[in-house]
Amino acid sequence: MVQLHEQIFRDAHQSILATRMRTEDMLPICPTIDRIGFFSLEVWGGATFDVCIRYLNEDPWERLKKMKEALPNTPLQMLERAMNIVAYRNFPDDIVKKFIYYAKKNGCDYFRIFDALNDLRNMKVPIETVKEVGGHAQGALCYTISPIHTVERYVEDFKQLEKMGCDSLCIKDMAGMISPKKAYEIIKGCKDAGIKIPIDLHSHCTSGMTGMAYMKACEAGVDILDTAISPISGGTGQPPTESVVAALKDTEYDTKYDMNLLMECRKYFLKVWDKYRHLHRQTALKVDPSVTVHQIPGGMLSNLVFQLEQQGAADKYVAVLNEIPRVRKDLGYPPLVTPTSQIVGVQAVMNVLFGRYKKIPKETKDYVRGMYGKPPGEISKEIYKTILGPNWKDEIIDCRPSDLLEPMYKKRKDELEEMGLLKKPEDVLTYAIYPQIGLKFLKGEVKAEFTSDQLPLIPKQQQIDLSDKIFNVEVDGKLYKVKVKVGKGKDGIKHHVAKTETKEGGGEPIYAPMLGTIIRINVKVGDSVRKGDTVAVLEAMKMENDIVAPRSGIVTSINVSPGQEVNADDVLMVIK
Repeated sequence: MVQLHEQIFRDAHQSILATRMRTEDMLPICPTIDRIGFFSLEVWGGATFDVCIRYLNEDPWERLKKMKEALPNTPLQMLERAMNIVAYRNFPDDIVKKFIYYAKKNGCDYFRIFDALNDLRNMKVPIETVKEVGGHAQGALCYTISPIHTVERYVEDFKQLEKMGCDSLCIKDMAGMISPKKAYEIIKGCKDAGIKIPIDLHSHCTSGMTGMAYMKACEAGVDILDTAISPISGGTGQPPTESVVAALKDTEYDTKYDMNLLMECRKYFLKVWDKYRHLHRQTALKVDPSVTVHQIPGGMLSNLVFQLEQQGAADKYVAVLNEIPRVRKDLGYPPLVTPTSQIVGVQAVMNVLFGRYKKIPKETKDYVRGMYGKPPGEISKEIYKTILGPNWKDEIIDCRPSDLLEPMYKKRKDELEEMGLLKKPEDVLTYAIYPQIGLKFLKGEVKAEFTSDQLPLIPKQQQIDLSDKIFNVEVDGKLYKVKVKVGKGKDGIKHHVAKTETKEGGGEPIYAPMLGTIIRINVKVGDSVRKGDTVAVLEAMKMENDIVAPRSGIVTSINVSPGQEVNADDVLMVIK
Protein backbone atom coordinates (compact mmCIF):
# COMPACT_ATOMS: atom_id res chain seq x y z
CA MET A 1 0.00 0.00 0.00
CA VAL A 2 1.19 3.50 -0.88
CA GLN A 3 -0.12 6.58 0.93
CA LEU A 4 -0.51 10.07 -0.53
CA HIS A 5 0.50 13.43 0.84
CA GLU A 6 -2.04 15.95 -0.52
CA GLN A 7 -0.74 19.40 -1.51
CA ILE A 8 -3.83 21.24 -2.77
CA PHE A 9 -3.71 23.84 0.03
CA ARG A 10 0.00 24.71 -0.26
CA ASP A 11 2.37 23.68 -3.02
CA ALA A 12 -0.34 23.13 -5.65
CA HIS A 13 -1.52 26.75 -5.68
CA GLN A 14 2.00 28.02 -4.94
CA SER A 15 3.20 26.34 -8.12
CA ILE A 16 0.29 27.32 -10.38
CA LEU A 17 -1.60 30.25 -8.82
CA ALA A 18 1.28 32.25 -7.27
CA THR A 19 0.19 31.07 -3.77
CA ARG A 20 -2.89 33.27 -3.87
CA MET A 21 -5.67 30.90 -2.74
CA ARG A 22 -7.43 32.51 0.22
CA THR A 23 -8.46 30.69 3.40
CA GLU A 24 -12.15 31.30 2.80
CA ASP A 25 -11.86 29.24 -0.39
CA MET A 26 -10.17 26.38 1.47
CA LEU A 27 -12.45 25.80 4.43
CA PRO A 28 -15.72 24.69 2.74
CA ILE A 29 -14.23 21.50 1.28
CA CYS A 30 -12.21 20.52 4.36
CA PRO A 31 -14.84 18.14 5.87
CA THR A 32 -14.81 16.09 2.66
CA ILE A 33 -11.01 16.03 2.43
CA ASP A 34 -10.82 15.01 6.08
CA ARG A 35 -12.68 11.77 5.30
CA ILE A 36 -10.26 10.54 2.62
CA GLY A 37 -7.47 9.31 4.89
CA PHE A 38 -4.39 11.03 3.44
CA PHE A 39 -1.01 10.37 5.06
CA SER A 40 -0.86 14.12 5.62
CA LEU A 41 -2.17 17.36 4.17
CA GLU A 42 0.17 20.25 3.45
CA VAL A 43 -1.48 23.52 4.45
CA TRP A 44 1.31 25.82 5.61
CA GLY A 45 4.88 26.97 5.21
CA GLY A 46 6.71 27.58 1.97
CA ALA A 47 5.52 30.85 0.45
CA THR A 48 2.11 30.80 2.14
CA PHE A 49 3.35 32.74 5.17
CA ASP A 50 4.88 35.52 3.10
CA VAL A 51 1.96 35.81 0.67
CA CYS A 52 -0.63 35.86 3.46
CA ILE A 53 0.81 38.96 5.07
CA ARG A 54 2.13 40.64 1.91
CA TYR A 55 -0.73 40.20 -0.58
CA LEU A 56 -3.79 38.67 1.09
CA ASN A 57 -3.90 40.61 4.38
CA GLU A 58 -4.44 37.30 6.20
CA ASP A 59 -2.82 36.20 9.44
CA PRO A 60 -1.06 32.91 8.62
CA TRP A 61 -1.36 31.79 12.24
CA GLU A 62 -5.13 32.19 12.06
CA ARG A 63 -5.19 30.19 8.82
CA LEU A 64 -3.37 27.32 10.52
CA LYS A 65 -5.79 27.28 13.47
CA LYS A 66 -8.84 27.37 11.22
CA MET A 67 -7.48 24.55 9.07
CA LYS A 68 -6.82 22.41 12.13
CA GLU A 69 -10.37 22.94 13.37
CA ALA A 70 -11.74 22.00 9.95
CA LEU A 71 -9.48 18.95 9.55
CA PRO A 72 -9.39 17.19 12.94
CA ASN A 73 -8.68 13.71 11.54
CA THR A 74 -5.87 14.43 9.07
CA PRO A 75 -2.29 15.29 10.09
CA LEU A 76 -1.44 18.80 8.90
CA GLN A 77 2.04 19.48 7.53
CA MET A 78 4.14 22.55 6.88
CA LEU A 79 7.19 23.00 4.67
CA GLU A 80 9.91 24.33 6.98
CA ARG A 81 13.06 25.79 5.44
CA ALA A 82 15.40 24.65 8.24
CA MET A 83 17.10 27.74 9.73
CA ASN A 84 15.35 29.95 7.11
CA ILE A 85 11.95 28.86 8.57
CA VAL A 86 9.57 30.49 6.03
CA ALA A 87 11.86 33.24 4.75
CA TYR A 88 15.05 33.70 2.76
CA ARG A 89 17.85 33.93 5.33
CA ASN A 90 19.06 32.11 8.42
CA PHE A 91 17.65 32.96 11.84
CA PRO A 92 19.08 32.40 15.32
CA ASP A 93 18.15 29.24 17.20
CA ASP A 94 15.70 30.96 19.56
CA ILE A 95 13.51 32.16 16.68
CA VAL A 96 13.53 28.72 15.01
CA LYS A 97 12.61 26.96 18.26
CA LYS A 98 9.83 29.43 19.11
CA PHE A 99 8.39 29.20 15.61
CA ILE A 100 8.21 25.41 15.68
CA TYR A 101 6.71 25.45 19.18
CA TYR A 102 3.90 27.83 18.15
CA ALA A 103 3.36 26.09 14.81
CA LYS A 104 2.76 22.84 16.69
CA LYS A 105 0.54 24.59 19.22
CA ASN A 106 -1.59 26.15 16.46
CA GLY A 107 -2.18 22.88 14.64
CA CYS A 108 0.85 21.72 12.65
CA ASP A 109 1.51 18.01 13.20
CA TYR A 110 4.16 17.15 10.60
CA PHE A 111 7.16 19.26 9.61
CA ARG A 112 8.92 18.67 6.29
CA ILE A 113 12.35 20.12 7.03
CA PHE A 114 14.81 20.87 4.25
CA ASP A 115 17.87 22.98 3.69
CA ALA A 116 18.38 24.58 0.30
CA LEU A 117 21.99 23.38 0.16
CA ASN A 118 21.31 19.99 1.79
CA ASP A 119 23.61 21.19 4.59
CA LEU A 120 22.67 18.83 7.42
CA ARG A 121 24.12 21.23 10.00
CA ASN A 122 21.23 23.60 9.26
CA MET A 123 18.64 20.83 9.77
CA LYS A 124 19.79 19.67 13.21
CA VAL A 125 18.05 22.26 15.43
CA PRO A 126 14.68 22.13 13.59
CA ILE A 127 14.61 18.31 13.70
CA GLU A 128 15.46 18.21 17.39
CA THR A 129 12.90 20.91 18.20
CA VAL A 130 10.10 19.16 16.29
CA LYS A 131 10.81 16.01 18.28
CA GLU A 132 10.82 17.98 21.55
CA VAL A 133 7.37 19.47 20.90
CA GLY A 134 5.88 16.10 19.91
CA GLY A 135 5.74 16.61 16.15
CA HIS A 136 6.64 14.36 13.22
CA ALA A 137 9.97 15.34 11.66
CA GLN A 138 10.31 14.54 7.98
CA GLY A 139 13.86 15.11 6.76
CA ALA A 140 13.94 16.21 3.12
CA LEU A 141 16.82 16.40 0.67
CA CYS A 142 16.52 18.59 -2.41
CA TYR A 143 16.93 16.65 -5.64
CA THR A 144 18.98 18.26 -8.34
CA ILE A 145 21.08 17.30 -11.34
CA SER A 146 24.77 18.13 -11.22
CA PRO A 147 28.17 16.41 -11.41
CA ILE A 148 28.33 16.29 -7.60
CA HIS A 149 24.79 15.17 -6.68
CA THR A 150 25.12 11.40 -7.00
CA VAL A 151 22.84 8.56 -5.87
CA GLU A 152 25.47 7.54 -3.33
CA ARG A 153 25.55 11.05 -1.86
CA TYR A 154 21.77 11.08 -1.42
CA VAL A 155 21.67 7.65 0.22
CA GLU A 156 24.44 8.57 2.66
CA ASP A 157 22.73 11.84 3.64
CA PHE A 158 19.38 10.05 4.14
CA LYS A 159 21.13 7.57 6.45
CA GLN A 160 22.43 10.52 8.47
CA LEU A 161 18.94 12.06 8.68
CA GLU A 162 17.54 8.81 10.04
CA LYS A 163 20.27 8.82 12.70
CA MET A 164 19.39 12.43 13.53
CA GLY A 165 15.91 11.29 14.62
CA CYS A 166 13.68 11.86 11.59
CA ASP A 167 10.36 9.99 11.54
CA SER A 168 10.24 9.88 7.72
CA LEU A 169 12.31 11.00 4.74
CA CYS A 170 11.50 12.87 1.55
CA ILE A 171 13.15 13.19 -1.85
CA LYS A 172 12.18 16.77 -2.62
CA ASP A 173 12.17 17.08 -6.41
CA MET A 174 10.97 20.67 -6.41
CA ALA A 175 11.58 21.19 -10.15
CA GLY A 176 9.89 18.00 -11.35
CA MET A 177 12.92 16.61 -13.14
CA ILE A 178 13.68 13.29 -11.46
CA SER A 179 13.88 10.48 -14.01
CA PRO A 180 12.31 7.06 -13.42
CA LYS A 181 15.80 5.57 -13.20
CA LYS A 182 17.04 8.03 -10.56
CA ALA A 183 13.84 7.73 -8.51
CA TYR A 184 14.25 3.96 -8.46
CA GLU A 185 17.98 4.05 -7.68
CA ILE A 186 17.75 6.49 -4.76
CA ILE A 187 14.76 4.79 -3.10
CA LYS A 188 16.11 1.26 -3.69
CA GLY A 189 19.50 2.42 -2.46
CA CYS A 190 17.94 3.71 0.78
CA LYS A 191 16.02 0.47 1.34
CA ASP A 192 19.11 -1.65 0.60
CA ALA A 193 21.14 0.51 3.01
CA GLY A 194 18.80 -0.54 5.82
CA ILE A 195 16.78 2.64 6.22
CA LYS A 196 13.62 1.65 8.12
CA ILE A 197 11.54 4.84 8.25
CA PRO A 198 9.01 5.72 5.47
CA ILE A 199 10.28 7.40 2.30
CA ASP A 200 8.24 10.03 0.44
CA LEU A 201 8.78 11.18 -3.15
CA HIS A 202 7.76 14.76 -3.86
CA SER A 203 7.74 15.91 -7.48
CA HIS A 204 6.07 18.15 -10.06
CA CYS A 205 4.82 17.46 -13.58
CA THR A 206 7.07 20.03 -15.22
CA SER A 207 9.32 17.66 -17.16
CA GLY A 208 6.50 15.35 -18.32
CA MET A 209 8.07 12.17 -16.93
CA THR A 210 6.85 12.33 -13.33
CA GLY A 211 4.11 9.70 -13.73
CA MET A 212 6.74 7.20 -14.89
CA ALA A 213 9.01 8.22 -12.03
CA TYR A 214 6.19 7.62 -9.53
CA MET A 215 5.60 4.13 -10.88
CA LYS A 216 9.28 3.22 -10.66
CA ALA A 217 9.32 4.68 -7.13
CA CYS A 218 6.51 2.29 -6.21
CA GLU A 219 8.51 -0.62 -7.60
CA ALA A 220 11.51 0.49 -5.51
CA GLY A 221 9.41 0.49 -2.32
CA VAL A 222 8.37 4.12 -1.86
CA ASP A 223 5.91 4.60 1.02
CA ILE A 224 4.37 8.00 0.20
CA LEU A 225 3.79 10.04 -2.98
CA ASP A 226 2.92 13.74 -3.20
CA THR A 227 -0.11 14.70 -5.30
CA ALA A 228 -2.67 17.49 -5.76
CA ILE A 229 -6.38 17.29 -6.54
CA SER A 230 -6.69 17.53 -10.32
CA PRO A 231 -8.07 21.02 -11.10
CA ILE A 232 -4.90 22.56 -9.63
CA SER A 233 -2.35 20.00 -10.79
CA GLY A 234 -0.11 19.23 -13.75
CA GLY A 235 2.29 21.64 -15.44
CA THR A 236 4.47 23.13 -12.73
CA GLY A 237 2.18 21.54 -10.13
CA GLN A 238 2.01 17.99 -8.79
CA PRO A 239 0.56 14.87 -10.44
CA PRO A 240 -3.26 14.70 -10.01
CA THR A 241 -4.37 12.80 -6.92
CA GLU A 242 -7.35 11.08 -8.59
CA SER A 243 -5.18 9.83 -11.46
CA VAL A 244 -2.57 8.34 -9.13
CA VAL A 245 -5.28 6.68 -7.03
CA ALA A 246 -6.84 5.20 -10.18
CA ALA A 247 -3.48 4.05 -11.55
CA LEU A 248 -2.60 2.16 -8.36
CA LYS A 249 -6.03 0.60 -7.85
CA ASP A 250 -6.02 -3.21 -7.65
CA THR A 251 -2.22 -3.32 -7.41
CA GLU A 252 -0.07 -4.02 -4.37
CA TYR A 253 0.32 -0.23 -4.08
CA ASP A 254 -3.46 0.50 -3.89
CA THR A 255 -4.16 3.57 -1.73
CA LYS A 256 -7.71 2.35 -0.91
CA TYR A 257 -8.99 5.95 -1.11
CA ASP A 258 -12.65 6.56 -1.96
CA MET A 259 -12.85 7.87 -5.52
CA ASN A 260 -16.34 9.29 -4.91
CA LEU A 261 -14.96 11.58 -2.19
CA LEU A 262 -12.13 12.61 -4.49
CA MET A 263 -14.63 13.46 -7.22
CA GLU A 264 -16.47 15.73 -4.76
CA CYS A 265 -13.16 17.48 -4.15
CA ARG A 266 -12.51 17.74 -7.88
CA LYS A 267 -15.92 19.32 -8.45
CA TYR A 268 -15.27 21.90 -5.74
CA PHE A 269 -11.79 22.85 -6.97
CA LEU A 270 -12.95 23.19 -10.57
CA LYS A 271 -14.99 26.14 -9.32
CA VAL A 272 -12.02 27.50 -7.36
CA TRP A 273 -9.81 27.19 -10.44
CA ASP A 274 -12.28 29.16 -12.54
CA LYS A 275 -12.70 31.71 -9.77
CA TYR A 276 -8.95 32.46 -9.74
CA ARG A 277 -8.65 32.67 -13.52
CA HIS A 278 -6.94 36.06 -13.44
CA LEU A 279 -3.86 34.18 -12.22
CA HIS A 280 -3.84 31.53 -14.94
CA ARG A 281 -0.58 31.50 -16.92
CA GLN A 282 -0.04 29.20 -19.87
CA THR A 283 3.65 28.81 -19.05
CA ALA A 284 2.72 27.27 -15.66
CA LEU A 285 0.33 24.76 -17.25
CA LYS A 286 2.48 23.36 -20.03
CA VAL A 287 4.98 20.52 -19.89
CA ASP A 288 8.48 21.97 -20.16
CA PRO A 289 11.29 19.40 -20.57
CA SER A 290 13.82 22.25 -20.53
CA VAL A 291 13.47 22.11 -16.73
CA THR A 292 16.12 19.39 -16.85
CA VAL A 293 18.49 22.17 -18.00
CA HIS A 294 17.43 25.31 -16.11
CA GLN A 295 16.06 23.30 -13.10
CA ILE A 296 13.69 26.04 -11.88
CA PRO A 297 11.10 24.60 -9.44
CA GLY A 298 7.38 25.04 -10.10
CA GLY A 299 6.78 27.72 -7.47
CA MET A 300 9.74 29.73 -8.67
CA LEU A 301 8.79 29.31 -12.33
CA SER A 302 5.28 30.71 -11.90
CA ASN A 303 6.56 33.49 -9.64
CA LEU A 304 9.39 34.28 -12.07
CA VAL A 305 6.83 34.91 -14.80
CA PHE A 306 4.80 37.07 -12.40
CA GLN A 307 7.87 39.03 -11.23
CA LEU A 308 9.11 39.67 -14.77
CA GLU A 309 5.65 40.99 -15.66
CA GLN A 310 5.81 43.32 -12.64
CA GLN A 311 9.21 44.60 -13.76
CA GLY A 312 7.97 45.15 -17.32
CA ALA A 313 10.47 42.57 -18.54
CA ALA A 314 8.26 39.66 -19.58
CA ASP A 315 10.04 39.59 -22.94
CA LYS A 316 13.26 38.61 -21.14
CA TYR A 317 11.82 35.28 -19.91
CA VAL A 318 13.78 33.03 -22.30
CA ALA A 319 17.01 34.98 -21.76
CA VAL A 320 16.63 34.56 -17.99
CA LEU A 321 16.01 30.81 -18.37
CA ASN A 322 19.23 30.56 -20.38
CA GLU A 323 21.21 32.57 -17.83
CA ILE A 324 20.09 30.58 -14.77
CA PRO A 325 22.26 27.47 -15.45
CA ARG A 326 25.31 29.72 -15.90
CA VAL A 327 24.70 31.45 -12.55
CA ARG A 328 24.03 28.11 -10.86
CA LYS A 329 27.36 26.70 -12.08
CA ASP A 330 29.15 29.88 -10.95
CA LEU A 331 27.69 29.43 -7.45
CA GLY A 332 28.67 25.78 -6.98
CA TYR A 333 25.56 23.97 -8.25
CA PRO A 334 23.08 24.80 -5.47
CA PRO A 335 19.73 22.98 -5.74
CA LEU A 336 17.17 25.50 -7.01
CA VAL A 337 14.76 25.64 -4.12
CA THR A 338 13.78 28.53 -1.86
CA PRO A 339 15.82 30.57 -1.05
CA THR A 340 18.59 29.54 -3.48
CA SER A 341 16.15 29.43 -6.40
CA GLN A 342 15.28 33.04 -5.64
CA ILE A 343 18.93 34.02 -5.24
CA VAL A 344 20.02 32.35 -8.49
CA GLY A 345 16.86 33.41 -10.35
CA VAL A 346 17.05 37.06 -9.33
CA GLN A 347 20.79 37.21 -10.03
CA ALA A 348 20.05 35.82 -13.49
CA VAL A 349 17.41 38.54 -13.97
CA MET A 350 19.93 41.19 -12.88
CA ASN A 351 22.53 39.78 -15.26
CA VAL A 352 20.11 39.91 -18.18
CA LEU A 353 18.79 43.40 -17.39
CA PHE A 354 22.02 45.12 -16.34
CA GLY A 355 24.96 42.93 -17.46
CA ARG A 356 26.62 39.95 -15.77
CA TYR A 357 27.21 40.71 -12.08
CA LYS A 358 26.88 44.47 -12.60
CA LYS A 359 24.18 44.46 -9.92
CA ILE A 360 24.59 41.98 -7.07
CA PRO A 361 21.87 41.73 -4.39
CA LYS A 362 22.87 41.36 -0.76
CA GLU A 363 21.56 37.79 -0.73
CA THR A 364 23.95 36.71 -3.51
CA LYS A 365 26.86 38.12 -1.53
CA ASP A 366 25.67 36.37 1.63
CA TYR A 367 25.32 33.06 -0.22
CA VAL A 368 28.86 33.25 -1.57
CA ARG A 369 30.18 34.15 1.89
CA GLY A 370 28.61 30.96 3.26
CA MET A 371 25.81 32.67 5.19
CA TYR A 372 23.26 30.12 3.92
CA GLY A 373 25.54 27.12 4.46
CA LYS A 374 28.32 25.40 2.59
CA PRO A 375 27.88 25.54 -1.21
CA PRO A 376 27.63 21.98 -2.57
CA GLY A 377 30.39 22.47 -5.15
CA GLU A 378 33.44 24.62 -5.75
CA ILE A 379 33.19 28.35 -6.49
CA SER A 380 36.02 29.76 -8.59
CA LYS A 381 38.37 32.46 -7.30
CA GLU A 382 37.19 34.71 -10.13
CA ILE A 383 33.55 34.52 -8.98
CA TYR A 384 34.54 35.04 -5.35
CA LYS A 385 36.47 38.16 -6.34
CA THR A 386 33.71 39.46 -8.65
CA ILE A 387 31.02 39.13 -5.98
CA LEU A 388 32.90 39.83 -2.73
CA GLY A 389 35.74 42.05 -3.91
CA PRO A 390 39.53 41.81 -3.72
CA ASN A 391 39.55 40.81 -0.02
CA TRP A 392 37.09 37.96 -0.59
CA LYS A 393 39.02 35.47 1.53
CA ASP A 394 38.32 37.55 4.65
CA GLU A 395 34.58 37.46 3.97
CA ILE A 396 34.07 33.67 3.86
CA ILE A 397 32.78 31.72 6.88
CA ASP A 398 32.97 27.95 7.42
CA CYS A 399 30.80 27.49 10.53
CA ARG A 400 27.05 26.90 10.72
CA PRO A 401 25.69 30.35 9.75
CA SER A 402 23.26 30.62 12.68
CA ASP A 403 26.17 30.25 15.12
CA LEU A 404 27.06 33.84 14.20
CA LEU A 405 23.60 35.21 15.04
CA GLU A 406 22.55 36.72 18.35
CA PRO A 407 19.25 35.64 20.00
CA MET A 408 16.43 37.77 18.61
CA TYR A 409 13.08 36.81 20.14
CA LYS A 410 13.19 38.97 23.29
CA LYS A 411 14.46 42.00 21.38
CA ARG A 412 11.68 41.80 18.81
CA LYS A 413 9.10 41.18 21.54
CA ASP A 414 10.22 44.30 23.43
CA GLU A 415 10.08 46.37 20.24
CA LEU A 416 6.51 45.26 19.49
CA GLU A 417 5.43 45.99 23.06
CA GLU A 418 6.92 49.49 22.83
CA MET A 419 4.94 50.10 19.63
CA GLY A 420 1.77 48.74 21.25
CA LEU A 421 1.39 46.09 18.53
CA LEU A 422 1.86 42.87 20.51
CA LYS A 423 -1.46 41.00 20.63
CA LYS A 424 -0.19 37.41 20.76
CA PRO A 425 3.23 35.69 20.98
CA GLU A 426 3.04 34.61 17.34
CA ASP A 427 3.10 38.28 16.29
CA VAL A 428 6.70 38.46 17.52
CA LEU A 429 7.66 35.76 15.02
CA THR A 430 5.81 37.43 12.16
CA TYR A 431 7.72 40.64 12.90
CA ALA A 432 11.08 38.90 13.45
CA ILE A 433 10.93 36.91 10.21
CA TYR A 434 9.48 39.69 8.04
CA PRO A 435 10.41 42.96 9.78
CA GLN A 436 9.24 45.30 6.99
CA ILE A 437 6.06 43.75 5.63
CA GLY A 438 5.37 42.02 8.96
CA LEU A 439 5.28 45.34 10.78
CA LYS A 440 3.10 46.85 8.06
CA PHE A 441 0.73 43.89 8.42
CA LEU A 442 0.58 44.15 12.22
CA LYS A 443 -0.18 47.87 11.92
CA GLY A 444 -3.16 47.05 9.68
CA GLU A 445 -1.65 48.89 6.71
CA VAL A 446 -1.69 45.99 4.24
CA LYS A 447 -4.47 45.95 1.67
CA ALA A 448 -5.53 42.64 0.18
CA GLU A 449 -5.09 42.31 -3.57
CA PHE A 450 -8.57 40.78 -3.56
CA THR A 451 -11.02 38.92 -1.37
CA SER A 452 -12.95 35.83 -2.36
CA ASP A 453 -16.21 37.71 -2.96
CA GLN A 454 -14.44 40.00 -5.47
CA LEU A 455 -13.46 37.09 -7.72
CA PRO A 456 -13.25 36.46 -10.59
CA LEU A 457 -11.15 39.39 -11.72
CA ILE A 458 -10.20 40.35 -15.27
CA PRO A 459 -6.90 38.63 -16.18
CA LYS A 460 -4.03 41.11 -15.99
CA GLN A 461 -3.07 40.56 -19.61
CA GLN A 462 -6.57 41.71 -20.65
CA GLN A 463 -6.62 44.85 -18.52
CA ILE A 464 -6.15 48.29 -20.05
CA ASP A 465 -4.27 50.71 -17.83
CA LEU A 466 -5.95 54.10 -18.08
CA SER A 467 -4.25 55.69 -15.08
CA ASP A 468 -2.12 58.83 -15.35
CA LYS A 469 1.61 58.22 -15.80
CA ILE A 470 4.55 60.22 -14.49
CA PHE A 471 7.82 60.17 -16.44
CA ASN A 472 11.22 61.65 -15.66
CA VAL A 473 12.50 63.67 -18.62
CA GLU A 474 15.95 65.26 -18.81
CA VAL A 475 16.31 68.39 -20.96
CA ASP A 476 19.61 70.27 -21.28
CA GLY A 477 20.95 68.65 -18.12
CA LYS A 478 17.87 69.48 -16.03
CA LEU A 479 15.41 66.88 -14.83
CA TYR A 480 11.66 67.41 -15.20
CA LYS A 481 8.73 65.36 -14.00
CA VAL A 482 6.13 65.02 -16.75
CA LYS A 483 2.67 63.73 -16.04
CA VAL A 484 0.85 62.09 -18.94
CA LYS A 485 -2.83 62.54 -18.16
CA VAL A 486 -5.68 60.56 -19.60
CA GLY A 487 -8.54 62.60 -21.02
CA LYS A 488 -11.45 62.20 -23.45
CA GLY A 489 -11.48 63.86 -26.83
CA LYS A 490 -14.61 64.97 -28.62
CA ASP A 491 -14.78 61.53 -30.19
CA GLY A 492 -15.11 59.97 -26.75
CA ILE A 493 -11.84 58.08 -27.12
CA LYS A 494 -9.21 58.21 -24.39
CA HIS A 495 -6.27 60.43 -25.33
CA HIS A 496 -3.01 61.09 -23.50
CA VAL A 497 -2.17 64.74 -22.82
CA ALA A 498 1.30 65.56 -21.55
CA LYS A 499 1.61 68.12 -18.80
CA THR A 500 4.92 69.32 -17.39
CA GLU A 501 4.85 69.45 -13.62
CA THR A 502 7.91 70.21 -11.51
CA LYS A 503 11.61 70.09 -12.17
CA GLU A 504 14.04 68.54 -9.72
CA GLY A 505 16.46 71.43 -9.90
CA GLY A 506 20.16 71.00 -10.54
CA GLY A 507 22.04 67.87 -9.68
CA GLU A 508 22.20 64.26 -10.72
CA PRO A 509 19.15 62.10 -10.05
CA ILE A 510 19.38 58.60 -8.58
CA TYR A 511 16.81 56.36 -10.24
CA ALA A 512 15.13 53.20 -8.99
CA PRO A 513 16.56 50.41 -11.17
CA MET A 514 13.34 48.37 -10.95
CA LEU A 515 9.96 48.04 -9.29
CA GLY A 516 10.26 47.44 -5.56
CA THR A 517 9.92 48.75 -2.01
CA ILE A 518 12.31 51.13 -0.27
CA ILE A 519 13.34 49.43 2.97
CA ARG A 520 16.14 51.75 4.13
CA ILE A 521 17.41 55.27 3.45
CA ASN A 522 20.95 55.80 4.69
CA VAL A 523 21.27 59.55 4.12
CA LYS A 524 19.40 62.78 4.74
CA VAL A 525 19.21 66.06 2.86
CA GLY A 526 22.46 67.96 3.23
CA ASP A 527 24.65 64.89 3.72
CA SER A 528 27.88 64.58 1.78
CA VAL A 529 28.29 61.30 -0.09
CA ARG A 530 31.06 59.72 -2.13
CA LYS A 531 30.64 57.90 -5.42
CA GLY A 532 29.68 54.30 -4.68
CA ASP A 533 28.22 54.95 -1.20
CA THR A 534 25.03 53.03 -0.47
CA VAL A 535 22.37 55.71 -0.06
CA ALA A 536 19.29 53.45 0.10
CA VAL A 537 18.21 49.80 -0.06
CA LEU A 538 15.48 48.60 -2.42
CA GLU A 539 13.70 45.28 -1.95
CA ALA A 540 12.83 43.87 -5.36
CA MET A 541 11.75 40.31 -6.13
CA LYS A 542 12.30 39.48 -2.42
CA MET A 543 15.98 40.46 -2.61
CA GLU A 544 17.78 43.48 -1.15
CA ASN A 545 19.54 45.75 -3.66
CA ASP A 546 21.89 48.55 -2.70
CA ILE A 547 21.21 51.90 -4.36
CA VAL A 548 24.57 53.66 -4.71
CA ALA A 549 25.56 57.23 -5.39
CA PRO A 550 26.58 57.69 -9.04
CA ARG A 551 28.89 60.56 -8.08
CA SER A 552 30.22 62.42 -5.05
CA GLY A 553 28.32 65.45 -3.81
CA ILE A 554 25.59 66.74 -1.52
CA VAL A 555 22.14 65.18 -1.19
CA THR A 556 19.78 67.99 -2.19
CA SER A 557 16.46 66.14 -2.12
CA ILE A 558 14.99 62.79 -1.08
CA ASN A 559 11.72 61.89 -2.79
CA VAL A 560 10.88 58.59 -1.04
CA SER A 561 10.54 57.13 2.44
CA PRO A 562 11.00 53.63 3.93
CA GLY A 563 8.13 51.30 3.08
CA GLN A 564 7.24 53.21 -0.08
CA GLU A 565 6.74 51.28 -3.31
CA VAL A 566 8.51 52.69 -6.35
CA ASN A 567 8.53 51.98 -10.07
CA ALA A 568 11.53 51.54 -12.33
CA ASP A 569 13.12 54.92 -13.18
CA ASP A 570 11.40 56.78 -10.33
CA VAL A 571 13.74 59.47 -8.95
CA LEU A 572 14.66 58.45 -5.41
CA MET A 573 16.92 61.39 -4.59
CA VAL A 574 19.16 64.03 -6.18
CA ILE A 575 22.87 64.66 -5.60
CA LYS A 576 24.49 67.98 -6.52
